[in-house]
Amino acid sequence: MSRVLRIGGGQMGPTHKADSRQAVVRRMLDLLDQAKAQKCDFVVYPELALTTFFPRWYMTEPAEVDAWFEREMPSAATRPLFEQAAHDRIGLSFGYAELTADGHHFNTSILIDRDGKIVGKYRKVHLPGHSEFDPERAFQHLEKRYFEPGDLGFPVWRTMGGILGMCICNDRRWPETYRVMGLQGVELIVLGYNTPSVNSQKAEEGPEKRLFHHRLMVQAGAYQNSTWVVAVAKGGAEDGFPMIAGSIIVNPDGEIVAEAKTEHDELIVADCDLDATIFGKETIFDFKRHRRVEHYGRITSQTGVILPPQS
Repeated sequence: MSRVLRIGGGQMGPTHKADSRQAVVRRMLDLLDQAKAQKCDFVVYPELALTTFFPRWYMTEPAEVDAWFEREMPSAATRPLFEQAAHDRIGLSFGYAELTADGHHFNTSILIDRDGKIVGKYRKVHLPGHSEFDPERAFQHLEKRYFEPGDLGFPVWRTMGGILGMCICNDRRWPETYRVMGLQGVELIVLGYNTPSVNSQKAEEGPEKRLFHHRLMVQAGAYQNSTWVVAVAKGGAEDGFPMIAGSIIVNPDGEIVAEAKTEHDELIVADCDLDATIFGKETIFDFKRHRRVEHYGRITSQTGVILPPQS
């Protein structure tokens, strides 16, 4: 049985504060139509796909904050996306701001199978930025204000003929993200991101360096765990705040096999043979034979740096 998944990366251009959920979903449906025309099995959309990247705005009123969050999924606005994907037999993954029934706020991504059923949920673990207004920054990045760290870990799911995992944006910078899924045999990791084009604390770090680092970390994670990685952006300038695009599909050898050419709504496509993960997993990255966990305890026993003693 073939284990080739034809993957579509549904990159999205900017979404502004004034844009409705319904308008955004129409754009997602347009990308889904393109994916159907290209015979895709699975489409990946960005982080916070339904809204602007609202953590750039400092808000103090809980009702104003909660307006950006989804209380159910599918929601009334997203139901047409679920229905169309099920009709077309295309799996989906997309990110959104989740408000739970008991009042918790998460930056969340879901995995939807080809029947339109949610089969997996991931909540962003590595939240970047800060929690209070910072006048020293060129712009705000308040994820730590509006979201709680994810509480589900890094699970993987057997679905669509393979072993799939998810992460979100800043998670891709941390090697532990990939390795925890790699230790569960992951064959395809999907992730959405909204990455500013300029570092708010280092103006000279612009889009060229940010795209370099983006490719570097995704390619390294794919290679070191012998897995496919599909990384999909929301790019362009949202209400004057530019974000990198650069959506990519990376194979288990760490090679980019598809990459977006614009900062707008754009579908990138690649045939991802999940069996291509096997060689790396059985040779150089055969964890069972080669890992030496007796020397790795520091990774999970401490957070900040502890310097060695003076000699």
